[in-house]
Amino acid sequence: MEKNLVYTTCGTCSKLLDVTVENDRVKRVQFIGGCHGNSQGIAALIAGMEVDKAIARLSGIDCGGRGTSCPDQLAKALTQLKNSR
Repeated sequence: MEKNLVYTTCGTCSKLLDVTVENDRVKRVQFIGGCHGNSQGIAALIAGMEVDKAIARLSGIDCGGRGTSCPDQLAKALTQLKNSR
């Protein structure tokens, strides 16, 4: 089953995340705004990864003392998507 979420980020350079999960695996991630190269790299690295594993790896990553980061916001988006019915 495929699920999609457009998530508004908070505290990061990126403004939105467009995330698709299929059968509890990350299918696609697109960052809107932010550091293009870094966001492409993150998306490529977690493609095909189990959602729980991606959340565990990305949660709590801090960028410049902001208390969050693009990877952390992605973990929050994945958590929201996982918990949606």
